[in-house]
Amino acid sequence: MLILLGYLMIATFMILIMTRRVSALVALILIPIVFGLLSGHGTDLGTMAVDGITKLAPTATLLLFAVLFFAMMIDAGLFEPLVSRVLRFAGDDPVRVTLGTAAVATVVSLDGDGATTALITITAFLPVYRRLGMNPLILAVVLASANTVVNLAPWGGPLGRVAAALQVNPADIFVPLLPTIAVGLVGTFAIAWYLGRGERIRLAAAPAEGSTLKSNYGFDDAAAELVPAERAAFARPRLFPVNLALTLTVLGLAVIHLIPLPLLFMLGLGLALIINYPDPTAQRDRLAAHAQNALPIVLLILAAGVFTGVLAGTGMVDAMAKGAMTAVPPALGPWLAPFTAFLSAPLTFALSNDAYYFGVVPVIAQTATHYGVPAVEIGRASLLAQPIHALSPLVAAIYLVSGLLGVEVGALQRFSLKWAALLTLILITSACLTGAIL
Repeated sequence: MLILLGYLMIATFMILIMTRRVSALVALILIPIVFGLLSGHGTDLGTMAVDGITKLAPTATLLLFAVLFFAMMIDAGLFEPLVSRVLRFAGDDPVRVTLGTAAVATVVSLDGDGATTALITITAFLPVYRRLGMNPLILAVVLASANTVVNLAPWGGPLGRVAAALQVNPADIFVPLLPTIAVGLVGTFAIAWYLGRGERIRLAAAPAEGSTLKSNYGFDDAAAELVPAERAAFARPRLFPVNLALTLTVLGLAVIHLIPLPLLFMLGLGLALIINYPDPTAQRDRLAAHAQNALPIVLLILAAGVFTGVLAGTGMVDAMAKGAMTAVPPALGPWLAPFTAFLSAPLTFALSNDAYYFGVVPVIAQTATHYGVPAVEIGRASLLAQPIHALSPLVAAIYLVSGLLGVEVGALQRFSLKWAALLTLILITSACLTGAIL
């Protein structure tokens, strides 16, 4: 009965959010309560839910303060000198332009907000791509590659979700993935170089090929011009050395895990506010300006505490894992982490992050523990197909990017898929070789 209720609970959750009948937030709160009652539990459901929320409070705190910290750094203009220098470095050479795109997207992606990364990177580079006659879909590939790799950081949405779903410390997933992230960034720059080199050859051979490019990829020359965000009033160029030192210190401490990550980013945000915006009114304004980016993910993580708390407290996840063991060949058991990494490619394309990480991954992880595979390894493995997930029609960012670039979504997916698959393979191979998932 518990196995049946567990799978029905997850199926109901996935169907409702995939069909957009309810939001993920509402589903995470209400569905486990309904199925908890059906499983015969009553007032003890409150204790299960609170236990789950308590376990995820550090993760929610980390995400909230990390997103706000990097938002303050962007407001203060920390990345503006980088963008300016990269644009001067790029000049009129397609290879330098694509490498510059990768560099800016990598750094700006640190704030964990894909929309901000897209707006800043596309605003800076699309005029250059248009002036040179370069394929704007290359910008999309490089942007997505850098963003999905950097988003494997603890304050990124995917890692926060999987840490919440498995109720593990985000740092335990993140630190062993650092070599994989480094290799992924090398792969991103290699892809950028290869695509830039191809554009250099194409433009040298046929500089007037613009009309063919537009017809092949649906490039809209009449797309609305991008207007850079008005950040001048909040920029603090004189404080650039201080902000750079603060950011590098925070990132360094995050890597060596000397201070718990939630406290680290709380301290970082406090220092960033007092350094750049000492007036309390200005601090409130800056926090309010970024609340719409920070609040939804925090609410989602806390709501996930209800879902995971009830799923575990009622015994459903244990029953489902024991049932799944009968379907997993014993020889495959020790290899469940690499298997999960490859399986995540089609699953994350077909499912939303919420459906995958809260509905599928916990069952795989619980099953894997019976074969001696730690849950954190399954968590790491489940993250490695994010480059492919970025092309899913369920991801809102793909429509933002296609709109900003003036290209068709279908054309963007067709052009980008092979590069996303290549980057995913690079990440999985690196994770296996470095022992992160094997």
